[in-house]
Amino acid sequence: MNRIINITAALALTLGVSTAAVTTAALAAGAAAISGEVKKIDEGTGKITLKHGPAKSLGMDDPMTMVYRVKDPAMLKQVKVGDKVTFEAEEAASGYTVTKMEKAK
Repeated sequence: MNRIINITAALALTLGVSTAAVTTAALAAGAAAISGEVKKIDEGTGKITLKHGPAKSLGMDDPMTMVYRVKDPAMLKQVKVGDKVTFEAEEAASGYTVTKMEKAK
C-alpha cells in the first residue's frame, strides 16, 4: 500500500497535482469498510472472530469467518458476540489486523 502511495505521489508531483489530495484518495480507496458479525471475542489475546462478506481491500472475494488481531484492545470492549459491525483491516506479516471497527447502523 505504501508503495502505491509513493508511486501515486511521485506521479502527482510530475503532473503538478496536490499530493495531499492524491494520497488521501489512495488511502480511502485501500481501506474499504467490510460488513461482518462478531462470533467470538478473546480479550486475553487481543483477537476477535468475525464472520464477514467479501473483503476486496484484503483480496478476499468470498464470505468467510476469520480470526483477526485488533490494533487497539479497547475495540473489543465496544462490541459483543452477535453484534453486526463494519470494520477496516490490514494485512501484515503477523496476519490480519482490524484497524477500525464500529457497530453497524
